[in-house]
Amino acid sequence: MVEILKRELIYLWYYFELQFRQIAGYWILGMAMGSFISVFEKEKIHGLFAAMRDKKLGILGVIPASLIGIASPLCMYGTIPVAASFSEKGVDDGWLAAFMMSSILLNPQLLLYSAALGVPALVIRFASCFLCGAAAGLCVRFFFKKRKFFNFTGFAAPENRDAALNPVLRFLKNLGRNVKSTGLYFLAGIVLSALFQRYVPEETVASLFGKGNRGFGLLIAATAGVPLYVCGGGTVPLLQQWLTAGMSMGSAAAFMITGPATKITNLGAVKIVLGVKHFLFYLAFTAMSALAAGFIIDYGNL
Repeated sequence: MVEILKRELIYLWYYFELQFRQIAGYWILGMAMGSFISVFEKEKIHGLFAAMRDKKLGILGVIPASLIGIASPLCMYGTIPVAASFSEKGVDDGWLAAFMMSSILLNPQLLLYSAALGVPALVIRFASCFLCGAAAGLCVRFFFKKRKFFNFTGFAAPENRDAALNPVLRFLKNLGRNVKSTGLYFLAGIVLSALFQRYVPEETVASLFGKGNRGFGLLIAATAGVPLYVCGGGTVPLLQQWLTAGMSMGSAAAFMITGPATKITNLGAVKIVLGVKHFLFYLAFTAMSALAAGFIIDYGNL
């Protein structure tokens, strides 16, 4: 029994160490880039969004709003006060919806980290999150044109906790917070990936999520995103292993939408500013977006 346990631990360490070497660099670069943007570029990014108020962009405003949401390095609890300040300045609710939806789904550090999945998955993640954000903005503009969609009562723009520090110390302090908040999830994701590699046959993953089981596989992937997604840093190793084992790109896209959109911390923040009825609309939109993205990608042979 002891020899068997030792052998299994050796195998698990091999898989863990192999994947750690493959993706650790992307994680480190992602954290560094996110901290750099947060410290040096955040105000410029949010300034661009505030400046949109004076431009007559109409429905086309959802396009830059969604892109700015992806570029924003803030978590959802940081994004909401910023969005509240934009709302006070008269920014359109549709633009705010596009900004917040894309910010929920993707940020600069996760985008760079996702490069570990390969160029096709990286492009699909960016495109699907951008289009999902833009679609959210269009839905709010068309279906909630005559009434407010958000309720930002009681929110104020967050203060910069590092304002008194010099730029280098601000960057290092922000980087430390990023590493602290994602490091354990990153390692946990690699551990789970190693367990999958050792004990779950590739045929099982292919039969569940592969192209031969497209419809049901998409539904499973979209559903799995709800309980499994705690942090983007923890799911990239799992996705990398699943894609290697035969998961279709459409199923991966569905997982990458429902995961961050239904992460428990994000749901709590979104529920605060939406209320029950609009929150249910958000959940339905997320499910339909994930399935639509998966079907288009898989059946479009992307």
